[in-house]
Amino acid sequence: MNKLLRSNFSRLWRDKIFWLCMGAMLVYAAVFMLNGCRQAVMDMSEYQYSIDQYYFHFALSIGLFCSVCGSMFFGTDYNDGTIRNKIIVGHTRTDIYLASLVTTFAATLLIMSVWLVGALIAVPALGFWKMGALRLLLYLLIAVLFVMALSAVCTVINMLSSGKANTFLISILLFIGLLLLASMFYNGLCEPEMVSGVQITQNGLDMTEPAPNPNYITGLRREIYDFAVDFLPTGQGLRMWQLEIAHPVRMIVSSLFITVVTTAGGVFAFKKKNIR
Repeated sequence: MNKLLRSNFSRLWRDKIFWLCMGAMLVYAAVFMLNGCRQAVMDMSEYQYSIDQYYFHFALSIGLFCSVCGSMFFGTDYNDGTIRNKIIVGHTRTDIYLASLVTTFAATLLIMSVWLVGALIAVPALGFWKMGALRLLLYLLIAVLFVMALSAVCTVINMLSSGKANTFLISILLFIGLLLLASMFYNGLCEPEMVSGVQITQNGLDMTEPAPNPNYITGLRREIYDFAVDFLPTGQGLRMWQLEIAHPVRMIVSSLFITVVTTAGGVFAFKKKNIR
């Protein structure tokens, strides 16, 4: 598999889409963090800004970069006959699949690293992290693992879809679908237990007495929603963006489970695939 990895990385360093993703992420990080600095300078309230509020914003979009980079990089392998040639020269399908997974994971990690480094531009204005070193490392570990899970999901599509356009479209739509699904569960959890309405009186608009919110989720359903957000890689990204990670072990185990199951299933399906 070492030869496959060397070949993949040699292609990766020359891939324009990969470098465009790197550049886009760097610009995104700089613009977003500088905007955070501007808000901190202009806000005259007593609210204390910190880099923590902005540093993990990449967690929402890293799956998109993974989908784009992976699908565009491996989408041509079937059309160009690259996979067939790899098999002809003696590489096993398992090695080909795992090499693709490692390449996708490494490329996505590099793109994420560009954000992590570029976002440090805000340190002079916002200071260092208030969450502490151990919590920062925990967040980064969770980020690496859910990126690995996203890479595993993207690799399944990249290795089983035979057309570049189809691979790209399916990867993007799947990421958007997972993000919308996680958002649905997360928004359900964010419903307040009590709500107040507005009524018109002689004195103008007044708030009514708080009443139970019919949309508030309780019991087993709430536990299922909470687990679903922590289980989905996009849900973990939402939690990280909001700095609301409460069950880190569950997130870590979920990412490892998704990676192992999707990789095992992908390898099995790839072995059965008819490659022309």
